[in-house]
Amino acid sequence: MNVAVLGAGTMGHGIAQVTAMAGHDVTIRDIETEILEDGVASIERNLQGGVERDKLTQAEADATLDRIDTTTSLPDAVADAAFVIEAVPEDLDLKRDTFADVEEHVDDDAIIASNTSSLSMTAIADALDRPERAVGLHFFNPVHIMGLVEIIVAEQTSEETLAAATDLVEEIDKEPVTVTDTAGFASSRLGVALGVEAIRMLEEGVASAEDIDRAMELGYNHPMGPLELTDVVGLDVRLDILEYLREELGERFKPPQTLKRKVRAGKLGRKSGEGFYVWEDGEIVGVSGDDGR
Repeated sequence: MNVAVLGAGTMGHGIAQVTAMAGHDVTIRDIETEILEDGVASIERNLQGGVERDKLTQAEADATLDRIDTTTSLPDAVADAAFVIEAVPEDLDLKRDTFADVEEHVDDDAIIASNTSSLSMTAIADALDRPERAVGLHFFNPVHIMGLVEIIVAEQTSEETLAAATDLVEEIDKEPVTVTDTAGFASSRLGVALGVEAIRMLEEGVASAEDIDRAMELGYNHPMGPLELTDVVGLDVRLDILEYLREELGERFKPPQTLKRKVRAGKLGRKSGEGFYVWEDGEIVGVSGDDGR
């Protein structure tokens, strides 16, 4: 089927890649041609890496790219789509506006999904005239490697929409878990709780950033520690989620001062070159000297 992915950033291009790998025709839409080009270049690198590791053949990689198109036009992206997945920045008003814009240009039976990681899916769906077609599909970074997709059921989501979303997740070779629309869902709420406690431990001098992360990697078999993961996700993203969860769930999600200070200083993690670690070309090369103590 035809699938539209709105946003060509880290999550958007990953969602487009796995969807095209499953045989669907995908149109990626973003507001700038340069962002689209960067997104496609990332997909090409991911696919080539898969070929080099014998995860797929060159023919399969080429076929995946052939199924991906790009545009800066929202109407063109969604006009023939049976499924639309928005992956725009984590801002409630932006997501609601995007949903409303999409509904003007899609068929009546098209499903509109959000990749929100923590915002109320019910509030996003409320922007639609037909909110029963809305559902949350929370993918994880990097999309082409991580096996989980969290399906968020809004209060308005119909059984038919949930079934179609579950089918899509399984078709793209991911494992679905279904959660009700509560603040932070399951994964973000637990992940942020671990991350915020790690930051507090760093502030209190319990251990270094490296040792805190190593404890979770080796002791609990996490692929990366909570501070490194915060850098990968983005400190600004984590701060926004914490402030939302604090408003919804209480003071246990109060953002640490270290996190707020780093965001104010532009130390946003891997994307800015420094967060809790120092990064170059996507790799850790050192530890930030600003640890909050």
